[in-house]
Amino acid sequence: MSEPRVSRRSRPFVPLVSVSLLSGTGYALVSPFMALFLVKELHAGPFAVGAFLLVGALASIVLSTLVGRFSDTRDVRRTLMFAASVVGAVALALFAVLRDYWLLLAVSVTLWAFSASHMPQMFAYARQLLDRSRSTRGAFAISGLRTTLSVAWVGGPPLGALLMTAAGFTGLFTAAAAMYVLTAVATLIWLPRLGPDPVVAADVDHRPGPRGGFLLASAAFVLLQGATAVGVAAMPLFITEDLGGTAGDAGLVLGLCAALEIPLMLGFGALAVRFDHRVLVLAGGALALAYYSVMVLVQATWQVMAAQALHAVVISAVMGVGISYFQDLAPDRPGYATTLYTNTARLSAMTSGPLLGAAQHFGYRTAYGIGLVMSALGLALLLADRRQRRGAVPEGA
Repeated sequence: MSEPRVSRRSRPFVPLVSVSLLSGTGYALVSPFMALFLVKELHAGPFAVGAFLLVGALASIVLSTLVGRFSDTRDVRRTLMFAASVVGAVALALFAVLRDYWLLLAVSVTLWAFSASHMPQMFAYARQLLDRSRSTRGAFAISGLRTTLSVAWVGGPPLGALLMTAAGFTGLFTAAAAMYVLTAVATLIWLPRLGPDPVVAADVDHRPGPRGGFLLASAAFVLLQGATAVGVAAMPLFITEDLGGTAGDAGLVLGLCAALEIPLMLGFGALAVRFDHRVLVLAGGALALAYYSVMVLVQATWQVMAAQALHAVVISAVMGVGISYFQDLAPDRPGYATTLYTNTARLSAMTSGPLLGAAQHFGYRTAYGIGLVMSALGLALLLADRRQRRGAVPEGA
């Protein structure tokens, strides 16, 4: 039986949105509660919890990078998405029944780490699909796909909390495993194979490693997203300890920002169809300086709430357009480029813990001073990357 053909109108993109929502919801159900699971169910101490999360994140980066390189050389991207979903379901099923720290650590650095390759492969598949259909609105479509992950994170954690209350961690992990099974089924049934890219398949194995632009862009995004990570982590403590607010105020602030991100990401996706992606990301970096400057000076919770409109713009510009920005750096290697982007997000999340610990000693407002410095450095690297590209001599010139 022949494989389904990809139409010029990118019909498979609609099922791809469903795949993104399913996988994103499955991940959002369990990720916020992983540390709590380790403490409550495995009775792990602070060092053991930190080591578990750190080693798992590093394993995810390594395996996702290897998978990304491999996916650009062969017609296997849909197969890899299916495999990552199945392996993720198996990993979550094991989390539901196992209660041994070392066995679960082995699951985390193998099966669960491999499942992390699903997201970059999904966005690489989306880019390849849009290129094959000759879409002129690729950046908008990618931003729309990224928005589904924001939607998943709006609903996933509250639903996860309800499941954990009603059925414990076993029920929580079982429900998340079911979401990954549905993701695998949807991938297999709804998404077509796209076929190999003969240029990439013939040449990618002989290309050098990351170019200078990749290094600069990657470092810039680690800094910009790291500023967001430490700021979000510090927000509940900053509001309750420094501003005299309540936990409810903190939840309202974080929920407001997440809600604003959804339409703004779609808006920036529409702008990305008409404007250079670098310009939009640079604008996001510049606005980050304004946001963290405001946060260093705020004196009341209502001022923090008002500032979230600015923060949502920063997140939408940097993270919403960021995937397309990286894919533009190597349009013939979407798997590799997208994996680099997702790795910057993971590295950013890993930096938030130590930075938050440092801010704790000087007051949680310091976290936003750290964010201001990180954003300034990230913006400087983006500007250096832009100058480097303007001065580069085209190949064959």
